[in-house]
Amino acid sequence: MSINTDWVRAAGIRAVKTCAQTAVAMIPAAAMIQQVDWVTVVGTAALAGVCSLLTSIAGLPEVPDTGAGSR
Repeated sequence: MSINTDWVRAAGIRAVKTCAQTAVAMIPAAAMIQQVDWVTVVGTAALAGVCSLLTSIAGLPEVPDTGAGSR
């Protein structure tokens, strides 16, 4: 698999969006900002971003001819 700049850009955008969505989901709506466990929020969001990048290896619909099987 050859990694091109379009794939890197698309996968990066997806990973950042996934991190942001996960971080927002981890912050309970009723909690005061001082009660949020920020280490857990950041760690979980980072893990979600890594999972997003790994999932992107299978292919991205935004970028034609990507994925493990493409040449």
